[in-house]
Amino acid sequence: MGGIFTPTGSQAGGFCPTSLLQGMISRTLRAMEVHFSPEQEAQLAQIAMQAGASAERLVQDAALRLLQEDARFRAAVREGITQADRGEFIEEEEMDARLERMLRS
Repeated sequence: MGGIFTPTGSQAGGFCPTSLLQGMISRTLRAMEVHFSPEQEAQLAQIAMQAGASAERLVQDAALRLLQEDARFRAAVREGITQADRGEFIEEEEMDARLERMLRS
């Protein structure tokens, strides 16, 4: 069976530009276990060694990037819905023509 990663909310090692978000998550989630297969654990250990970081830091940073991307995506969808509600959209034929031009260039 693979290893268990248990973040404790500590800020040990490495630089994280999203420390505010990380701090909020750390206060909300006291501890979380993530189970890896032996193959995943070995891959994570290899990446950590090559990056000169701890496996814990890599997993924390990856989780934060996922949360940031999800927030960005949701904000973009909300903005798109708002624009559509205002009538700011193009018809399907225009979108098809734009895509065709993009594919040809």
